[in-house]
Amino acid sequence: MTAPQIYRIYIKATPEAIWDAITRPDITEKYFYGSRVETTAEVGTPIRYHSPEGELWGDEVVLESDAAHRLVTGWRSLYDPDLVDEPSSRVTWQIEELDGYSLLTLVHDKLEASPKTAARVEGTGWMMVLSGLKSVLETGTGLDG
Repeated sequence: MTAPQIYRIYIKATPEAIWDAITRPDITEKYFYGSRVETTAEVGTPIRYHSPEGELWGDEVVLESDAAHRLVTGWRSLYDPDLVDEPSSRVTWQIEELDGYSLLTLVHDKLEASPKTAARVEGTGWMMVLSGLKSVLETGTGLDG
């Protein structure tokens, strides 16, 4: 059985700023491997990720949404031909405000039928995204400079 992947990071930013960083393409491109998110973040609507060249890297649906607190989406990796045939998994972004900081918890689960996806995003994959998000919000610069 593939265990849920859980990542936590403290960010000196408001929950609203983190929400914007997760749901706005002009911000995601600065930390999410250059990808631009396309979403209204409303339940039942699409959430898509596009490469810097416009290629579709991810195409799923918003499952839960509570602005500045919680976003749950399907996750299916289209950026790698080895991952395309695996079924969708789930990503949850949970934001909690804590004395001038926010705790961002990312849970990637429902990976039992998607072992290649689990291996690809484990550790460095999601930690690079979260570290980049923190860097963008705290310094204005992503990990790529």
